Amino acid sequence: MGMMDRLFSRMGFERRAADDPSWGALAPNIGYATSVTARAAENLSAVLACSTVIASSLASIPALIYRREGDNRVETASHPLARLSRLGVSDSMTWPEFIEHLVASALLTGNGLAEIKRNASGALIGLDFIPWTWVTVSQLRSGRLAYDVSDGRGRSWRLLSGEVIHLRDRTDDGLVGRSRLSRAADVIAATQASNQFARKFLDNSAQPGGVIEVAATLKAEQRADLRAAMAARNNGAANAGTTMILDGGMTWKAAQISPEDAELLETRKFGVEEICRLFQVPPPLVQDYSHNTFTNSETAGRWFAMFTLSPWARRIEAEFARSLFTPGYELELDLSGFLRGDPATRWNAHKIALETGVLDPDEVRQVEGWNPRAQRAPDT
Repeated sequence: MGMMDRLFSRMGFERRAADDPSWGALAPNIGYATSVTARAAENLSAVLACSTVIASSLASIPALIYRREGDNRVETASHPLARLSRLGVSDSMTWPEFIEHLVASALLTGNGLAEIKRNASGALIGLDFIPWTWVTVSQLRSGRLAYDVSDGRGRSWRLLSGEVIHLRDRTDDGLVGRSRLSRAADVIAATQASNQFARKFLDNSAQPGGVIEVAATLKAEQRADLRAAMAARNNGAANAGTTMILDGGMTWKAAQISPEDAELLETRKFGVEEICRLFQVPPPLVQDYSHNTFTNSETAGRWFAMFTLSPWARRIEAEFARSLFTPGYELELDLSGFLRGDPATRWNAHKIALETGVLDPDEVRQVEGWNPRAQRAPDT
């Protein structure tokens, strides 16, 4: 082993030797076979709504950088990541856009990847989101990962694990995340099939709004006259609710939805519920109000924050701690803002904090975004 190899080994870095046989691809592109691609799955409105509500909600949460000083934490607004969260992670992407892209990619492909940009002195200067479809993952002899990136425009490069933020959904091998679309491929395929059937049904079905029954046989001219008279008198929004006058023994019979059509509608509704289970999103948050009540709609936001957003926020915090921060610094995504839509619960929590001495009035005012109360001069 040469001097440079020993130096790199001591520092914990991998050499970029192209002849390393262990660099066989672990997971090209999405990594796992699935019945439908992430882009095609987003044609299902429930998949798009669930992934969007999770990603955009996390993107809207304030990102706070803290430095540990003994047992205390001190917010550090001067940290480079704090600057990126305010001014944008790159010239073309803001912090909310970056988090939304990263989380949506992790939800739909199992993996969200971003390149860490540093200057010559090693200081953080930016973050570049990388679509997972550009990536092929390889494993080095050391067991760590390398990421071969190709943007489809002739540019290719390799990134090592210390040069990326890799946000993963649950894995099967501890290395590469596996998408929920592949884990529940039958759910996605069945929902997509019911949507395709409904579309073909609407394209090909001739479903009348009703039928006029006549005892005698009408001639072609009589049929044409009757059709024209009905269209002129009863079709269109302007004629809604008008009285229909039939003569010659004619009777009107309204068309009824068939049991087969009703079953199709129920199947499509159930598909929405299945996808909500897949992404752990309360159905009211994706505009499914079929089982909605005042009680469950009021608690849906808190449930969503506790059981859906909080685990993802913790994953983001842990991944930034692994890949970006030096010891003593940490990222916190502040979920307390989700209580702002529930003032009764929020102020009751403030009241308990004041009574137990956890917070003082000025700290409560700070939580609410207000300045400390001005000190009054003592009476003389």
